[in-house]
Amino acid sequence: MGKKISTLIFVFWASCIAITNAQNTTVQAKADAVQIAIGDQLRYFITASTSPTTKLSWAVLPDTFNKLELIEKGKIDTLATADGISYKQRLLITAWDSGSYLIPRFAFFVQQPGGIVDTFFTDSLRISVGAPAVDTSKPFKAIKDIATVSTSWTNNLPIIIGLLIGIGLLVWAIIYFRNNKKRAMLRTAPVYQETLHQRTIRLLHELDAQELWQQDKVKDYYTQLSILVRQYIEQRFKTPAMELTTDELLRKAKKHREMTAYRHALKPLLASADLAKFAKATPMPEEHVEAMKLAIDFVSITKPKPQPATTTNATANNKPQNPKK
Repeated sequence: MGKKISTLIFVFWASCIAITNAQNTTVQAKADAVQIAIGDQLRYFITASTSPTTKLSWAVLPDTFNKLELIEKGKIDTLATADGISYKQRLLITAWDSGSYLIPRFAFFVQQPGGIVDTFFTDSLRISVGAPAVDTSKPFKAIKDIATVSTSWTNNLPIIIGLLIGIGLLVWAIIYFRNNKKRAMLRTAPVYQETLHQRTIRLLHELDAQELWQQDKVKDYYTQLSILVRQYIEQRFKTPAMELTTDELLRKAKKHREMTAYRHALKPLLASADLAKFAKATPMPEEHVEAMKLAIDFVSITKPKPQPATTTNATANNKPQNPKK
């Protein structure tokens, strides 16, 4: 009986915490106009605030909805406040036909500390799109005929010859300097062979420089990130990582003689990539940065350690002998 009462008290306490965290989360949306002309743009602002103990997944925003077109998505600004974390994003929306249209509700997912996921929606908003006014009291103007202009290519002959000569000189200069540069590099460049972990880290930095998630190409970003890490695992640990699911790869790592020590570093990286590739929710900007950091850290800590130099028999024989007493 005592155990049942304790269990009920714990469930009630956890529920109270979940309700309190949910109450600390708000999502709002507003526009700077509710009436626009065809082709005009209205600015639509989405704001959300959460407590520091919760995890917010931003709403999925389609490019078109209800004959409205989303022509620009601003970046998600993050601001730490006294009550938690505040997020804000600006959208530009337009319409190409007159009428009354509804901006729908957008869903946000908030994960509580206990693992409970709550859903929050913005309010929908109806806007009116009007056609431009036409003055029918004035007569229609006749369409003018196409005007012909007499010209000949010979009039532009000096310009054509000058352009051809300039292009020829430019091509010759590019080829000349490029060949000279290659010859100089072959003469002076040191012989350098990139190691596996150096090559992987370089490719990760190049992927980061592409700024894919900043261009709303989140799935492409995590797909390429996962491929680079799995290719590294295949070559470093001789394990077919490209052919395995995340769960299968983690089980393989647990039994692998070398990989088992790094399994704790690999699990959050692969889980983040799978969440972004297969889930409908969009990770926050700091999660994209953290995923890249996890990948680089994993490659850095798993790089092969240099082999210690072995002591030869000749070296051992050259050791000074202790003098006899």
